[in-house]
Amino acid sequence: MRTDRRFQGLRHSLKLYKWTLSVVWGSAGYRLVIWAALLLLQGVVPVAIVHTTRLAVDALSKVLNQGTGPGEASWLITVVAALGGMMLLNEALWALSSWLRTLLSEIIQDDIRGRIHAKASELDLAYYESPDFYDQLHRITSDTSNRPMVLFESLGTLARDSISLIGMAYLLLPYGLWLPPVLLLSSLPALYVVFTFSHRHQQWWERSTIEQRRARYYDNLITVGDFAAEVRLFGLADHFRAKYLGIRATLRRQRVALLRDEMMWKLAAALLTLLISGAVLVWMVFRLAQGRSTLGDVVLFYQAFSQGQSLFRSLLGSLGESYRNLLYLNNLFDFLAFEARVVSPSVPAPMPARVGSGIRFRDVTFSYPGGASPVLEDFNLAIPARQLVAIVGANGAGKSTLIKLIARFYDPDEGAVEIDGSDIRGFDVSELRKALTVLFQWPVRFQSSAFDNIRYGDLQADMAAAREAAEYAGAHDIIAGLPRGYETILGKWLASEAELSGGEWQRIALARAFLRQSPIVLLDEPTSFMDSWAEADWLKRFRRLIRGRTTLMITHRFTTAMYADAIHVMDRGRILESGNHAELLRKGGRYAESWTAQTEGWGTVSPQ
Repeated sequence: MRTDRRFQGLRHSLKLYKWTLSVVWGSAGYRLVIWAALLLLQGVVPVAIVHTTRLAVDALSKVLNQGTGPGEASWLITVVAALGGMMLLNEALWALSSWLRTLLSEIIQDDIRGRIHAKASELDLAYYESPDFYDQLHRITSDTSNRPMVLFESLGTLARDSISLIGMAYLLLPYGLWLPPVLLLSSLPALYVVFTFSHRHQQWWERSTIEQRRARYYDNLITVGDFAAEVRLFGLADHFRAKYLGIRATLRRQRVALLRDEMMWKLAAALLTLLISGAVLVWMVFRLAQGRSTLGDVVLFYQAFSQGQSLFRSLLGSLGESYRNLLYLNNLFDFLAFEARVVSPSVPAPMPARVGSGIRFRDVTFSYPGGASPVLEDFNLAIPARQLVAIVGANGAGKSTLIKLIARFYDPDEGAVEIDGSDIRGFDVSELRKALTVLFQWPVRFQSSAFDNIRYGDLQADMAAAREAAEYAGAHDIIAGLPRGYETILGKWLASEAELSGGEWQRIALARAFLRQSPIVLLDEPTSFMDSWAEADWLKRFRRLIRGRTTLMITHRFTTAMYADAIHVMDRGRILESGNHAELLRKGGRYAESWTAQTEGWGTVSPQ
């Protein structure tokens, strides 16, 4: 059983290596061949330097002992010149390799980050309901994006050092067949330390992911402006700082203990290596004293053996780095292997250019991932084409879920959402969403220009279209009053030109939604941040804007809902009552009670 697991682990590692090579080659291309050639040369040149050093020392020794003749002087100059050229070549190779490595690292890191972005943007919203997904996301966004290049570099370094090591072993063979094996044995303890602690570091890193995320969360509570006012009001800064420091102290203590253990084992391995090296060096000096070796032999032996040990340490470090990066890349590989469940059919049905009969929820049952009970159960609702339908009800009634199902952010567990009698799962997902204009309850405040904030609803739109949408949404006067009009950067994250109130941001988001000329309009609390004056002004424009479009509006404000063609009162995933504003008031039910509570003391309010 253990052998099977090891075989599966080896097969998975080979699969990761193959995937990494394809990623690196796809990003770097021919540059990778140049880098590999440089590594090959870097492996050969040190061996040539050691061999040439022996020739230079012997030539110098001969000149000093026997005098300088024309042949000896010429040979000494030639060897010293060759040695200097090789040293210069070695430095040039290192510099060029370092520059090329930086270039490749940047290219590959950008490519990997692009792959992560592409995968994150295609995954279902259901993934974002899972803490395990956030753990995985944290692991791959911490520092994994440059790991493929680091892994490939460690493999390249491994190949380079192996070439040099084989060359050093070849230089040592004339002095004894037993020397290369001794060189190998002296480095085995270090190999054990490298692999053992690489695995322990990876285990600790994965085990501490949740605590690392908690520390980042407390750090954001203290440093991000969105939380600043409430943290100060309730005096929470010291509390959150203590939480952060407590977690960091635990993580620091664990990591320092791990590094301490690693250091002790490394010192023990280094001591053993030093004892073996000393014994071998004493043996070589003894040979010199017996006249069985020249001074050049001793220099060559010392350089070859000491560099061989250094190469072994470097090779072991590359092995450990390769193993460590392989463990990290396993998380990235798993993340990129995630598959979306909300996908387009292989042969999608054509999306209607305009809604014919309407949208219908037919016997829909739906639960959010990990939810204890269904949000909707056997739910039915019809939204007639080219009408405005309002859904009202208490928080948690399931109102916003309707918009998420129509947009196919989720699919029903049972039943179907239909457009003109066709299940929306039969349409291409991107074509379906192009047919929708959606204003979410908490729209994004893009830290960009006012024009960009609007044109993100349709990237092909020009300034004239953006201005028209802003006028419909009641945002034009707000933008016109900004320092640079539509070119003013909104928000305070990237610039300090202008910040808007909640209601003004909502007007900008409405303009973005209205810019998209789609046949279906979905609005989730479109006036929640507006005061009564701004709401009244916006409602005057609203009916004119949505004329001929099928519109579903979620709202708590009955003064907004009263303008709808049909109103449905929703509670706990069920429709309690339906009708227009006047009909629901005459029924005297839940709507009428809530209307009275909202408008008490306002006087008579009626749709215009």
